[in-house]
Amino acid sequence: MTNYVMLNNVDHFDVKVMDHVFTAAADNKTAVLAFPTEFANLQKEYPLLLSKDPASGQYQSVALLGIQKDENLFLQKSPAGDHYLWNGSYVPAILAKGPFITGLREQMDGSTEAMVYIDLNSQKLNRQQGKALFLSQGGNSPYLEYVTKLLGVIQQGKAIGDAMFAQFAALDLIEPLTINIDLSNGDKHQLRGYYVISEEKLMGLSGDKLELLNKSGYLQGAYLMLASLTNIEKLISMKNARIQ
Repeated sequence: MTNYVMLNNVDHFDVKVMDHVFTAAADNKTAVLAFPTEFANLQKEYPLLLSKDPASGQYQSVALLGIQKDENLFLQKSPAGDHYLWNGSYVPAILAKGPFITGLREQMDGSTEAMVYIDLNSQKLNRQQGKALFLSQGGNSPYLEYVTKLLGVIQQGKAIGDAMFAQFAALDLIEPLTINIDLSNGDKHQLRGYYVISEEKLMGLSGDKLELLNKSGYLQGAYLMLASLTNIEKLISMKNARIQ
């Protein structure tokens, strides 16, 4: 159970974060939220798909990390076997941010201010080893500055994604995807409930609609998502390597 409190340099001055540590309980996910603000990095390693938010029904982008339920093929056990390391060059922002979220604090004038909150129950926290949050002489540490930037990537990316995927839907560019997977040991799996950009429909758009997508910056996002689909074969190869 999480326990988020607003981060401050008094109560949390000596708190450290083991940013390289991942746990099966928290991070063993088949797919995680992805954001257009990180698509350029994500598309090099992960398939970028769309799913529907169960609460709102709106489209949201996800990075596929495995092919079975509760499976993250990018988690690799540490030499000691007590935690997991990330087997990839780029960690999705939703995981890389660690035990932090952005929260809103109401001001005296009724406005709100975005603040950083920390989960005090996170297994990544301790007071002996890891990345410091604050400098001994005062001020934020480089690691906390990095986390703050990641939270910005997520917050800005959420807003861009909502508008981008609504535009894709309005242009009828989104179609359901079913992936049938045959593994080397004979096991068969099927991935359902995801959506992709239809390359055929995208290529068939009229010039004015393509120009609209391009000016809004969404056309690049569509192509990055399409390019990322080649990583499905990479996931299958990673899965086959584990079952041999």
